[in-house]
This record gives sequence, structure tokens and C-alpha cells, in this order.
Amino acid sequence: MSVEVALGESLKANGWTLAVAETTTGGLISAKIVGVPGSSAYFERGVVAYSKESKVEMLGITEDQLSEFGAVSEETAVALAEGVRKLGGTTLGIAETGIAGPILGRSPKPLGSTYIAIATPDGTRCEEHVFSGNRDTIRQQIACRALELVLETIQL
Repeated sequence: MSVEVALGESLKANGWTLAVAETTTGGLISAKIVGVPGSSAYFERGVVAYSKESKVEMLGITEDQLSEFGAVSEETAVALAEGVRKLGGTTLGIAETGIAGPILGRSPKPLGSTYIAIATPDGTRCEEHVFSGNRDTIRQQIACRALELVLETIQL
């Protein structure tokens, strides 16, 4: 059974709902979720917040937070997960932010640096990863790990 199917079954069994905030993956996480028939029972929304402005306008992160911690940070991932959970009125909110390359940009972090956060009624936790490969491979790894994290959280 795929992670997406197991995730859907677990969400439905618990009566939980999910909202997703994506940056690096650009909608891949949401696409994997809605690829499962019946996902409308538990998937409330997916937000692609690629630009600084979209993070501020849609998800409630402040410009000060982004300036202080950077777009690719634990603090930003946590704020995005909490913001999308609040926006969607869902049980869970998952968010990711990272660097897929091939160009580093302004961040001193290495390519593949990623933070994935999950907001629950009991609080928010965040994982840090450094994925390897090309842009597409990194984006796929982020999406897969995000789904695994949601499933693990439900099964706790």
C-alpha cells in the first residue's frame, strides 16, 4: 500500500483533516494526496507559497520572521505549518521549505537543505533534512518525507 493510500485511510479512520503549505515542492505533496480517490474527505487545501509575499499574505508569517530566520529555516517551516492549519481549520497542517537548486541563491545552507513541520492540536514539530540529487529528485524526496511524517504523526 502506498504512503498516500495509508495516509488517507488513517486520516479517515481518525476523522482528521489536513492542509498543506508548500514552497519547494510547488504542489507535489497536494498532488500526491489528491491522487487518492476519496481524498476530499480529509484534504482541505494545499497552498503553494513560493514567494515571500505569499507566505506573508496567505499564511500569516511576518516579514520580520522571514528577515530574522530566513525562508529556509525551522522557524519558517513551523510558522507555515501553523498558518496553514489555522487557515484551513484542520486537525493537521504540514509545511515544507527548502533549497532544491541547482543554484544556491542567498542562503549559506547546502542544496537539499529542507525543513518539514507538522502542526497538530498538541503542538508543532519540525524535522531538518539535507536531501541529495538534482532538483526534481530533491523535490520528490521532500514530498515523500512530508507524507511519511503526517502518517507517522497520526499513528503515534
